[in-house]
Amino acid sequence: MPADPMPADPMPALRFPAGFLWGTATSAYQVEGNNTRNQWWLFEQQPGAIWHGDRSGLACDWWNHAEVDFDLMERMGHSAHRMSLEWSRIEPEPGRFDSTAIERYRALLDGLRRRNIRPMVTLHHFTNPLWLEQAGGWENPAAIVRFQQYVRYAVRALGDLCDQWIPLNEPLVYVVQGWVRGIWPPQKTHLLAALRVFRHLLQAHGVAYQTLHANSPGAQVGYALPVRVFQPSDPKRWLDRKAANLKRYLVEHLWVTGAADGKLRFPLGLDEYQHSLADSADFIGINFYTRDLVRFHPDPRRLFGEEHFSPDGEYSDQGRQGVYSEYAPQALHQIVREVNAFHKPIYITENGLPDHDDDQRPRWLLGHLHALYQAIQQGCDVRGYYHWTLTDNFEWSEGWGLRFGLVELDPATQLRRPRPSAALYSAIARTNAISETLVQTYAPELHPILFPTAAPQQQNARKR
Repeated sequence: MPADPMPADPMPALRFPAGFLWGTATSAYQVEGNNTRNQWWLFEQQPGAIWHGDRSGLACDWWNHAEVDFDLMERMGHSAHRMSLEWSRIEPEPGRFDSTAIERYRALLDGLRRRNIRPMVTLHHFTNPLWLEQAGGWENPAAIVRFQQYVRYAVRALGDLCDQWIPLNEPLVYVVQGWVRGIWPPQKTHLLAALRVFRHLLQAHGVAYQTLHANSPGAQVGYALPVRVFQPSDPKRWLDRKAANLKRYLVEHLWVTGAADGKLRFPLGLDEYQHSLADSADFIGINFYTRDLVRFHPDPRRLFGEEHFSPDGEYSDQGRQGVYSEYAPQALHQIVREVNAFHKPIYITENGLPDHDDDQRPRWLLGHLHALYQAIQQGCDVRGYYHWTLTDNFEWSEGWGLRFGLVELDPATQLRRPRPSAALYSAIARTNAISETLVQTYAPELHPILFPTAAPQQQNARKR
């Protein structure tokens, strides 16, 4: 006789829309291992470039054994995964495309699909082939044409296995870290060059959008925008409000509005219209980790604003540059409400925190998903959530010092150990809901917030 079905949880639950996607996000350089033909591999060989002198090495060994983690995703009930391609593997020399590399990517995408995990593919996640870097990288407008050729090759080779694409991940992070702060390659502090690169990236997004649709008409193409939701340190202070608004304009609004109406606004241009850029997003991807409070500062190099966290906030693990993020799920709710005005499907393409001992991740996960649930209840068209990340990976200049994984990874042995938050996320993904039982088990302090009407009823029941 068949086993009796699991009894339904009688407790209240916050249910997400049917078909909602639950997954994780990764990038090629951080998980594949031995990506030796791009500028990051060269950069990390420099003494002091990476925290603690770490090296990516095998990373998570995905180039050889990604299926190990695909099996983990399947067992956890994930329905989606966002991954990226490594341009330098696919096109190791200008105009020479490697059929062996593209076949491996076909195997990866097919492996996800066979496990009923829908892939979303990012085409550029911070890394450039060495030959592109040597030709001036994204400071050179020729990079737009080279990127288009790579995009065309990739979609023709892989378009039958993937229908969701992101041309460029977090373009502003790439610009700020490489040309403003100068702590990532090419390690420059040159504002005019930064603006030139940002302009070229925005143009490249529009060109890639058109190229993807021309070669895969049914594709959905969007972007993964880093959002910090800059807020004035003192809302009553006019200068704080202006400084926060300036940062939001440069970091968020320039890209979003440009991809909507095709205009390159100041300081990228003087409202120049780019036909390929207009309406160049079928969905909006939001990478959200925290918010920043901004107080006015007279230094133009800081864009007239000094960023800081709330002195009373709850913080994640600290990285090389100090505190990485502050717990602020209400800011995720705010940005989702704002971008919903563009009437495009919304995906949370990254969200998470570094938390080596996993003592905060369950609460942060539930708090941010509750904020997302509230936005959906208010009419926002959110269709999926991608947690960053599945297993601990090589976190750029932070090396192995920040641990974002639902699954703990020992990079020396490649052994994996699911953290408690992996079981929590699995339960949410499998049921498409946050149950009261899960909240009581993993973060009881959030119970009055997520289920405010349930507590009095339970108290009355106990009295009876």
